[in-house]
Amino acid sequence: MTVVTTSSEALTEKKETFMNKLLGAISGSFAPILGVLAGSGLISALLTILTTVGWLSNESGTYAILSAAGHAIFYFFPVFLGITLANKLGANGFVGGSIGAALLEPHYVDLVTSKAQDVTFLGIPIILANYSSTVFPILIAVAIYAILDRSLKKVIYKDLQMFINPLISLVVIVPLTILIFGPFGTYVGEGLSVVIQFLSAKSGILTGAVMGAAWSFLTILGLHWAVIPIFLANLAATGLDPLSAMVAAAPFAQIGMGLGVFFKTRDKDLKTLAASGLVPSALAGTTEIITYGILVRFKRTMIIVAIAGAIGGAINGALGVKGTGFALPSFLSIPVFTPIGLFLLGTLTSLIIAMVLTILLGYEGKNDLAPVKTVRNVKRETISSPLSGEIVPLSKITDPLFSTETVGKGIAIEPIKGEVISPVDGLVTTLFPTEHAIGITSEDGAEILIFVGVDTINLKGQHFTSVVKQWDKVKRGDLLIQFDIENIKAAGYDLKTPVVITNSDQYLDVVLIKEGNVQAKDKLIRLDV
Repeated sequence: MTVVTTSSEALTEKKETFMNKLLGAISGSFAPILGVLAGSGLISALLTILTTVGWLSNESGTYAILSAAGHAIFYFFPVFLGITLANKLGANGFVGGSIGAALLEPHYVDLVTSKAQDVTFLGIPIILANYSSTVFPILIAVAIYAILDRSLKKVIYKDLQMFINPLISLVVIVPLTILIFGPFGTYVGEGLSVVIQFLSAKSGILTGAVMGAAWSFLTILGLHWAVIPIFLANLAATGLDPLSAMVAAAPFAQIGMGLGVFFKTRDKDLKTLAASGLVPSALAGTTEIITYGILVRFKRTMIIVAIAGAIGGAINGALGVKGTGFALPSFLSIPVFTPIGLFLLGTLTSLIIAMVLTILLGYEGKNDLAPVKTVRNVKRETISSPLSGEIVPLSKITDPLFSTETVGKGIAIEPIKGEVISPVDGLVTTLFPTEHAIGITSEDGAEILIFVGVDTINLKGQHFTSVVKQWDKVKRGDLLIQFDIENIKAAGYDLKTPVVITNSDQYLDVVLIKEGNVQAKDKLIRLDV
């Protein structure tokens, strides 16, 4: 059945494209690392408990090693996000990771820690900054890299792209990040500091409401790190800081929203995701699971968290609650704030309001992105052929991303019919705007990428028509994409189509069970666990 989109529907999709793409890119870059974020957060929570009750000294070697295990993912955020965001945007994840790693490379870090003066790049002055744990600079850098990578693929000879494209990308993007993207975040942070200090001088209620509402969204972009020095300066000057008490309402609002989603949802994966995020959030103040797994996926939760955070922040601001030390807001850090009773009034109000609103109003909206699927144990399954044609080894594909199995293990098919069908029962998790490639996640956990032709992205959607949309549920055999074989070949493009399992590393073996010619719906690949 062909899906027909009316002009009004198309207009609506265009209006929401930018926001969905932005949130989709952010959440999509965090989705692959939600599991390790949860595990790391739980380690931090465990260490907090052990040191609080006196069973472990924070000066011990045991603490240092476990702390390294728990904090590594957060310190090296730019590296992990560089990899996952580049993959999400269709670029080389290893180049994206290298861009992030360059910000943490010892030679650069030495310049920062030694407070080197008059550092330049080709005569251009550099603003040195510490980029560990940051989000904003790498998001911008990799987004620009993805655009550059697509441009390079159009002009660089195919056989040279494997090393020329990364060479040019690193030489261009890393300096731009240190010269422009990183300092831009610094300037934005300084601007935020000026605004916050101005508001704080005018009204505690107003400042608390603004900070409580905005903190979660500053966290999403990594801009919250630019505000934290204000907390530290206040503590150094007077031993008390009112701003940290105001923003504490935001993570408690997220905890309340997470509880609301846990009680409200019937989706087992989303319930598991919410539960895995609540423990580190409540005990260690690490809310990344809730923030990137739920908040950026469901727009209604953003409104709920903003409202609850604003109310709690305003209460703490009006009542003069202050922090006596720096700590991530959580139930275990409550003694850091004074008066404790008034602090609990503000933060628990945020938690309760967010939880009640989520239960009463729900968390889903009409234009939400699909819920994030948590990383789960995959099952043994068989993948059907999505095309009819001749089976070709991936090594015969001229695109090195496929021929070297960088994207994943699988096979290619030279099609004889211009139709792509679903090889599994599952969910359309990726649909390229040019409609020449599609990603399906099966109900048993396999992630399958079907990429029709080599460099056919340059056709910009011409001769391709998708009959499904991203986040549609599909059954094995459902029609996904139609394409015009003759016109694509006449335009000079190779139609060998890779069919790869992008999460191949989660399987013991990816076995081809068909050779020669294949018909659509024939058994093609077996995934062993």
